[in-house]
Amino acid sequence: MEHEQHQHAHEGHEEKEKSKCPHGCVECKGCNGDDCICMKKGSGKNIGMAVLAYIIFFLPLLTDAKNDPFVKFHVKQGLVLLITEVVVSVVGTIVPFLGWFIILPIGSLLVLLLWIMGIVHAINGTEKELPLVGSFAKHLTF
Repeated sequence: MEHEQHQHAHEGHEEKEKSKCPHGCVECKGCNGDDCICMKKGSGKNIGMAVLAYIIFFLPLLTDAKNDPFVKFHVKQGLVLLITEVVVSVVGTIVPFLGWFIILPIGSLLVLLLWIMGIVHAINGTEKELPLVGSFAKHLTF
């Protein structure tokens, strides 16, 4: 029995050695010092609150998740996306014809695609900026 436990523990150690990941990840997708991609995915990250940040951006700020840098990143991305949608809606509504038939439909479709991308990034546990608007989130502080 003791031999089986020792052998099982030894197999786990071999698995960590095979991965070449300093964090011991079996299916490591690449490490860059302390920034391990596989460690980000589901490793204590509050993925549910990060996804919620794209639906109701301020709700995660009302919970303990507000201190999680992962959640905060997605809250900022969600807020920038909300501001983008408001701008598209206002400009698309005010500008006659061009706004009604080009800016509003294309802008809303673009925001919808960015929203889906943000949720997918949150579910995957990654902190990727959204194209076009994501870089503005760096300037937000809270």
